[in-house]
Amino acid sequence: MAAGAPDPLFALRNNFYLGAYQAAINNSDVPNLSSEEAVERDSLVYRSYIALGSYQLVINEIDSSAATPLQAVKLLASYFASPANKEATISSIKEWLGDPAIGSNPILRLIAGIIFMHEEDYNEALKHTNAGGTMELHALNVQIFLKMYRSDYAEKQLRIMQQIDEDHTLTQLANAWMNIAVGGSKIQEAYLIFQDFSEKYQSTCLVLNGKAVCCMHMGNFDDAETLLLDALNKDAKDSETLANLVVCCLHLGKSASRFLSQLKLSHPDHLLVKRVSSAEDNFERALQTVA
Repeated sequence: MAAGAPDPLFALRNNFYLGAYQAAINNSDVPNLSSEEAVERDSLVYRSYIALGSYQLVINEIDSSAATPLQAVKLLASYFASPANKEATISSIKEWLGDPAIGSNPILRLIAGIIFMHEEDYNEALKHTNAGGTMELHALNVQIFLKMYRSDYAEKQLRIMQQIDEDHTLTQLANAWMNIAVGGSKIQEAYLIFQDFSEKYQSTCLVLNGKAVCCMHMGNFDDAETLLLDALNKDAKDSETLANLVVCCLHLGKSASRFLSQLKLSHPDHLLVKRVSSAEDNFERALQTVA
């Protein structure tokens, strides 16, 4: 693409990054794409379907002749579609990463990073993502380092992103995540980033949850609840919305049991569900020792 030429996939990427997955799918018919751009477009569309839970559609549509990035996306769909096949999916991705012909493909490395991050195997994830190469890989590194409580390393990745493109949607998002992790006066800065997104683009669950988390950090639980209920109207099964509503309701002295039940049903592997189950088990064991 010539320097200064408009980026034909800008709107599609932006929709995907901000969680407007259906909009990304609906507006994916972009004319005059190069073969490389067409593969990137298809990978974003299929990842949008994965984000919406349509795993089988992705598995069915991507055949064995598809390009490496699409094969990687198909592996991601398989990983989420079938917990029983997780081990097979992980061994496939490790095999591909070890193949010198395709192992360095940025989308394959990104998908590997996402899968290993979900497995909470952060060191393995970083083996494949740490070299960077794309804005998405840098943004994923920020997320991984924050999950490892290494905001110092996350900040280095953010600086790299800011040097490449300070106004990029992913740079702004990574900046907001970083501000929330640091806390204190930085929370207001994070809120303003999400506010800017909601004014420029549509208010997605991702953006509304971002604003709500900032409100909760600032002690504004009523405002957070309003934002989260708005997000719930957009997607009644969104795991982050349900988890944040549980936390918000507890702070407001309201019952959170319905939201927690919904979270348990639709996302049994969510960290909050695991923590609650662990606490319940400990409580039961404590009761038995007293009885």
